[in-house]
Amino acid sequence: MNLRTGLLSRTALAASVALSLGLVATAQAQDVIEVHNTMSAGGSEEAAMLRFKEIVEERSDGSFEVNVYSGGQLGDEVEVLELLNLGQTQMALTGGAFMGQYAPEYDAVSVPFVFPNWGAVEHYIMETESGQAMQQVSRERGNLHYIGPQMRAFRHMTSTPAINSPDDLEGLKMRLPQIPVWVDVWEELGVQAVVIPAPDIYLAMRTGQVEAHENSLASPYTRQLWEVQDHIITTSHLSFPWHWVASAPWWDGLDEADQEMLTEAVHEARQHGYEVELEKDEFYREGLIENGMTFIDVDQAPFREKAAPAVERALADKADSVAADIEAAIAATEGQ
Repeated sequence: MNLRTGLLSRTALAASVALSLGLVATAQAQDVIEVHNTMSAGGSEEAAMLRFKEIVEERSDGSFEVNVYSGGQLGDEVEVLELLNLGQTQMALTGGAFMGQYAPEYDAVSVPFVFPNWGAVEHYIMETESGQAMQQVSRERGNLHYIGPQMRAFRHMTSTPAINSPDDLEGLKMRLPQIPVWVDVWEELGVQAVVIPAPDIYLAMRTGQVEAHENSLASPYTRQLWEVQDHIITTSHLSFPWHWVASAPWWDGLDEADQEMLTEAVHEARQHGYEVELEKDEFYREGLIENGMTFIDVDQAPFREKAAPAVERALADKADSVAADIEAAIAATEGQ
């Protein structure tokens, strides 16, 4: 090898190394944001997370890469909350478990028959003293930075017999999840609560172990409950929202401009999720009617009145501000 050839070879090698190092530096400069959710793909949750990904990657000019994980790919809610607490992952669209774990004294949104519409739920969380306190103590106790709630469709009843008033619930065998406050409220209404796992709902109805259950319309539609149930009673007793949260240690390490951009991206994404959820809820309603289920649009006031003693028990141990903030949230959104 002559001197000229050797110099060219070394120059080419140096250029190759420099290019490789440049690529590595670029890859390292691109921050990865993992966003977790436990629901399977195809729902309004995934739609919102994908919209978030689109917005962030576009507005950050590629400095952020967003990876969306549906179906609990990296753990259930509790496991992901722990990862967020430790700063080992970045974000989640999570359920209400964190409020029970970190801020139970401000958790009114998990109690049935409290909020009559989605606007009241959102107002309570985002605008009231109790909602702000919930966000603060979740940060102090769980290292969670709270960004905002995302609507899930209101839950209703399905039933074999027709239900027109709370009197018709007396002795009705109703499937409920293992959530004590839900069981207590429904038993106040007169049902005989039967706690069984969600995958067993269809069989339990087919065999007569239960005659009713409660959930959003996705449940009777995806489980084809028209084969074992006749009625849907629009009790609208609970909207159990998703919540956009971030790991506080990670969030606090971002600069202010990035925090503002990500916050705005979340607000746009959860609005998109809201719209998709409404579309899907209407789709389920039409599909259930087409398959023979009858909707009974009951007067909800008597149900709320009869459930009131159990609701009051559930709220009795909450923070002093909660009762007034519930009333304020309902008043601020009356007519929605």
